[in-house]
Amino acid sequence: MSVNSKVSFYLSCILTVLVFSGMQIYKSWLASSQLYTILGGYIGSLLFICVLTAIGNLEAVLFGKSFQQKLFPEVMFSLIVSLIASGLVHRVATTTCFLFSIIALYYMNRISQETYSIPVPVPVSVHSKKRK
Repeated sequence: MSVNSKVSFYLSCILTVLVFSGMQIYKSWLASSQLYTILGGYIGSLLFICVLTAIGNLEAVLFGKSFQQKLFPEVMFSLIVSLIASGLVHRVATTTCFLFSIIALYYMNRISQETYSIPVPVPVSVHSKKRK
């Protein structure tokens, strides 16, 4: 079930607040061991996805459906917000958040290209026999 951009914007904002507050509530638990610190970085990358989705839907509502997100400022702003939130948990969580966010951005771009790109027609080659 899909929703329109306005509802998706509201849902993304709510998820952003919930993920950020969850990271802050469980900050000491996430920093208690190495595995939990990596989990904190993964949760930070989820925050990156939520912030990027919220910004993209806000731009779709304000500027129209054809508006595209770019590397700067939308992606960089979302990445900086998620890195700061992960840095409040642990320094290593910042590094893992960056790595997980780059991987998530790659797959988001790939899914977007498969979903929204216009197929390019492939020229058909005709083989003709030449007589001598």
